[in-house]
Amino acid sequence: MDEGRRATAIAIEAPARLHLGFLDLEGSLGRRFGSVGLALAGIATRLTIASSASLEIAGPGAARAESALAQAAAALDVPPLARIVIESAIPEHVGLGSGTQLGLAVAAGLARLHGRDLAAPALAATVERGARSGIGIGAFAQGGLLVDGGRAAGGEAAPIVARAEFPEDWPLLLILDEARRGLHGAAEIAAFGALPPFPPSLAGELCRLVLMGLLPGVAERCFAAVADAIATMQARLGDYFAPAQGGGRFASPEIAEAVETLRRDGVVGVGQSSWGPTGFALFETMAGARAASRLLARAYGELLALRIVTARNRGAAIGRIEDAIGRQRGSA
Repeated sequence: MDEGRRATAIAIEAPARLHLGFLDLEGSLGRRFGSVGLALAGIATRLTIASSASLEIAGPGAARAESALAQAAAALDVPPLARIVIESAIPEHVGLGSGTQLGLAVAAGLARLHGRDLAAPALAATVERGARSGIGIGAFAQGGLLVDGGRAAGGEAAPIVARAEFPEDWPLLLILDEARRGLHGAAEIAAFGALPPFPPSLAGELCRLVLMGLLPGVAERCFAAVADAIATMQARLGDYFAPAQGGGRFASPEIAEAVETLRRDGVVGVGQSSWGPTGFALFETMAGARAASRLLARAYGELLALRIVTARNRGAAIGRIEDAIGRQRGSA
């Protein structure tokens, strides 16, 4: 975008994502972490960012947006000035990628206001995102089921090495414990540092599950293969991360009980996104997801929130808006 075509207001919708697990925390082959994730439809950070002679930020997550704007402005060498209205935000620190999506949305909007159209990895660098997983960056860029290849020592954010269109008619039931937050910040760094060595045999099993189970299962729309691969990955990783989660596979004991209820009812593809506490269950039909939601609502309705979502096979929506629309949203 050249100087004459600079936008004066940008609307952005950045999708939430599930982080389905890391592949190799040890990095003995020269690349560390590696991860698998899925972009979600229905939960997103939506904001407008407009040119302004001052700094104005309103809406949920305003403080985080201000920090991201300052980082992006410094990296882009532009003034840290804009009018940002956050219409909705992904819940923070629950395993749905809120920080990365907000940071990328702010950076993308600021860049476009100044006539630049940067790729998602470059945007991530401006707001210091992608330190471990590249799934959030991939979700912002293209959506779908994503596998990143880990970070090389001293390298850039992990590249997306595989992407697949995930069946959007396979719903997911999210199980939310709104009284808890997952590990983040200094506590997350400390947790990674305290974990035991990641066995090469575990890394090998996880990579095999992805390459020979999950990806071909999605390609062939074989629900059983996909559910089995996710369940096995989640079980192995849940056991590994248990010492940092109070001794269990789930950060929330209530979600652990709810998931066990689903397992007893025959549901296979269950797990926890990132550090949680959000749990999830994959279903082949909407009817199955709704029945499971009713089952859990009866048993845990006062303790847990439930939401049915689907996969999103496209990245963030970014578009110019007219000044009048920007002013209208800014005064809402």
